[in-house]
Amino acid sequence: MTTRQRLHPLSPALHGAKSLVVVIAGLSWSTLSRVGFGWFVAMVVVLALGASVLAVVSWYNTGYQVVGRELRIHEGLLWRRTRAIPLERLQAVEVVRPLLAQLTGLAELRLEVVGGGKTEAPLAFLSVAEAAALRQRLLALAGRPTAAAAAGGAQAQQPVPAGAETSAPAGRPLHAVRNRDLLISQLLTPQAFLLPFGVAFVATQFLSEGSWSFIAVASTLTAMAGVLLQPVRRVLDDWRFQLARDDDRLRIRNGLLETRVQTVPLHRVQTVGVTWPLLWRFKGWLRLRLEVAGYSAGELDGRNRPDRLLPVGDQPTGEAIVAEVLPGVALSSLPLSPPPTRARWVNPLSRQVLGAGLTEQVFVVRSGLLTRRLTIVPYARFQSVRVVQGPVQRLLGLATVHADTAGGSGAAAVDRDIADAWALAAELTTRSQIARRNS
Repeated sequence: MTTRQRLHPLSPALHGAKSLVVVIAGLSWSTLSRVGFGWFVAMVVVLALGASVLAVVSWYNTGYQVVGRELRIHEGLLWRRTRAIPLERLQAVEVVRPLLAQLTGLAELRLEVVGGGKTEAPLAFLSVAEAAALRQRLLALAGRPTAAAAAGGAQAQQPVPAGAETSAPAGRPLHAVRNRDLLISQLLTPQAFLLPFGVAFVATQFLSEGSWSFIAVASTLTAMAGVLLQPVRRVLDDWRFQLARDDDRLRIRNGLLETRVQTVPLHRVQTVGVTWPLLWRFKGWLRLRLEVAGYSAGELDGRNRPDRLLPVGDQPTGEAIVAEVLPGVALSSLPLSPPPTRARWVNPLSRQVLGAGLTEQVFVVRSGLLTRRLTIVPYARFQSVRVVQGPVQRLLGLATVHADTAGGSGAAAVDRDIADAWALAAELTTRSQIARRNS
């Protein structure tokens, strides 16, 4: 592909629609009460028209092209800018379909690269077939040597049926979460139990004011929506969650209003996290999450990060998925030893829950009193090993061993005996060096 390609002609309309929502939300109900309904509508129309014009101008001056093993993004009117993204740094290309894109048969392509502070070069929007073909070609060029790139690119440009990339993940199916389990899991959370109290509080505040004006009703509904938003958004984000294995990659599909098809290279997985929320333990459920190198840590809400491995599932399902991601790791038989008895002065309630251990492949730590957490880190993913002592730990002869990863969090063996901590750090360093040489 040598000529510059433009985005889909409907892209300005979708961007304009999103701008309209932002404009209305930005003006707020207080503006409506001050200027009146007529002037409020006029302001919305003027601002929406301006946003639409800017969207059309932006679309006309935005394009992309693949030159060799490099993706170039062209944009800007007064200040022209061309971003060149070496495909060797590419970690994944995601096909995302927000609700408006689903209604118009379009999709957004998002690129994640090593060391990126945010999602690179989001191409919004393309047709579903074009997004799928471009995604396949970029992944082929990123994963193959130059001699084979042309062949891979030619193969990737074969026609892809519309919707094929968003109907089901490619590869060998591993697990599909039942929507019923997803709904029940969100009801078995502290937030769900507090929801009735929050709704009752908002309703009581509204009734005590004695005001039934449009502004009062709208404000009350907005406050109640804020109470309900988090659990509802979790259900919508993980709706029809499907996990598949495709060679050395995981394929993940999820979402109702916004569907996402993500590709997670297994060699980029830094940690696997297992969580047993308190109320889930009565049903024997757990949650699995990933930490993947190359993905933006700046996404505050976590919605754009491929950290979901299993939103909810039973123990056997979790065992099977962990074995797929980390071969040879048995979730139910990990060797974990607690801190020494004197650590109870630092963690009087959770000392028996804390634990750390080593297997042939991974470093494992356990934490959490009400919500149990297990963090599993392969030795080859270590970036550094640290021994840290706080003032209380120094008095008690304790220390914490940190194993840092490229993803950011890593794992920490808390409140170990000082001699054991240094021995553990030395062992982790040795195993990390051996694992890196063998990988």
